[in-house]
Amino acid sequence: MESNVQRIVGEHITVELDLLRGGRISSIKWHGYEFVLGFRENPMNWGWFAMVPWAGRINKGHIKDTDGIAFVLPTQWDPPHAEHGYGFVSSWKSTGPNSSRLEMPSPYAPAYAEQTVEVEGNAVKWSLNYFANGCTLPAWVGFHPWIPKQIHENIDAEIIFSPERMLIRGEDGIPTGKLVDVPAGPWDDAFFGVNSPPIIRWGEVAQLKITSEVPWWIVYDEDPLAICVEPQTAPPDAANLGITGAHSVSATFTFSN
Repeated sequence: MESNVQRIVGEHITVELDLLRGGRISSIKWHGYEFVLGFRENPMNWGWFAMVPWAGRINKGHIKDTDGIAFVLPTQWDPPHAEHGYGFVSSWKSTGPNSSRLEMPSPYAPAYAEQTVEVEGNAVKWSLNYFANGCTLPAWVGFHPWIPKQIHENIDAEIIFSPERMLIRGEDGIPTGKLVDVPAGPWDDAFFGVNSPPIIRWGEVAQLKITSEVPWWIVYDEDPLAICVEPQTAPPDAANLGITGAHSVSATFTFSN
């Protein structure tokens, strides 16, 4: 019987993916420390998962295809908005020892996505590709890692993050499209102009550097247990803001002391 768990073992890092629960990375261990927030009841709130065929919120789930035909996407995970695509609540099919595939449901069928996770030395490289396959709905993609604020007793994570601009959110949580100077946190926001890789540091115990070529990053640090630093090819509600995002994303997560 085919396993629902992929386990990738490197010299310094061990990664596990739960294909049944959203194809998500359910564990990353480096030198004995765990860098993935474990299971919680809400599937949006744990693990490291791919956001596809859209990343972030879509205002009330409303979206149009290239012919102007309107659709309403599922909103049950973050009412009244559609959130994070289908990947995190779907079963992915293994296509190799470190790769998997997701067939999109309607209205995005027959589009599909493929992801790979590779371990080399002290780094994990995560890649995601969306293939429209004739679907005319807009798509943009990203990664949503839930990173524990504590990996070692009594040492809290510190985020080092220097974006140039931030998208203003309305009271409904949806970006207005207006870019402003970056205020002090805490944040649940989209950022543009990130010229150096975000870093999460746990004192002298460990450091995690996230590198990606994406133009947009989301940081959410309001959860008491975790920090989310999310590379995305476009911001939340991109299609309704008139912003086009790439269909491919990759990010490298590098661990050090």
